[in-house]
Amino acid sequence: MASRRALHFVFKVADRSKAAAFYRDVLGMKVLRHEEFEEGCKAACNGPYDGRWSKTMVGFGAEDDHFVAELTYNYGVGEYRLGNDFLGLTLQSSRAVSNARKSGWPLTEVGEALYLTEAPGGYRFYLVDKEQPPSDPVQKVCLAVSDLRTSTHYWASLLGMTVMDEDDEKQTALMAFADVGQCKLELRGIAETVDHGTAFGRMAFSCPREQLAGLEALMEREKQAVLTPLVSLDTPGKATVEVVVLADPDGHEICFVGDEAFRPLSAPDPDGDALLDKAMAEDGSHEWFAEHDGQKAAA
Repeated sequence: MASRRALHFVFKVADRSKAAAFYRDVLGMKVLRHEEFEEGCKAACNGPYDGRWSKTMVGFGAEDDHFVAELTYNYGVGEYRLGNDFLGLTLQSSRAVSNARKSGWPLTEVGEALYLTEAPGGYRFYLVDKEQPPSDPVQKVCLAVSDLRTSTHYWASLLGMTVMDEDDEKQTALMAFADVGQCKLELRGIAETVDHGTAFGRMAFSCPREQLAGLEALMEREKQAVLTPLVSLDTPGKATVEVVVLADPDGHEICFVGDEAFRPLSAPDPDGDALLDKAMAEDGSHEWFAEHDGQKAAA
């Protein structure tokens, strides 16, 4: 469905300073906006937590035409356990490869002009060592599935994505909502059970607002999981958006947001870098926990 588009993937970060250094200084992404919240999200955007948290959107350009990363930070959580559910994000940027080499960030060559590196927390990033394209450098997100046929049916037949390539030998299916200009989703079959750990992410898409209720109803008819029925989410001083949160057969979280309200909400904030730096400088949570019980709890 051409009216639907990929927006971002949510990464939980335990250390914002280390995460900011990786996404800004190694990958070369920009801070698009930074927002602070005093209590947990009604749609569990920050996971199953009720306390103070923040989100920082980073990417190579505005979310209108770029796929970005959402860095979610819970003030009370100092560690997340990585599962086997997220298999990697691939982007094309020789500048990122160069940045990693100059800074000493670990790189492993895994193919011709292809390098593997890890963000703080262990999230895998595959860097294509070629000139960054004028369009979005982010090429695809890869998720593990336990049954490729079942998952392909879910994402293609129920959510409306177009299957662009399938490889039975490699157990992969590549799909997107549009043929060009969008980050693609790759599903890869694995032999073991998909484990989301406590660091589980969420992939977000937009669609016309009028489609949200229909998506929820479709999943209910098909006896598929609806994690958060249609709900309105407020961001202080910004537009209110409506979302529906689903889960595929392996429990991968999928957020659909109404496009009309999301576009003004996601507009880049020129003060994003300064807001993130200020929040990190004023974050006394590590010190508070050290004074009271030694360290932050693991998720």
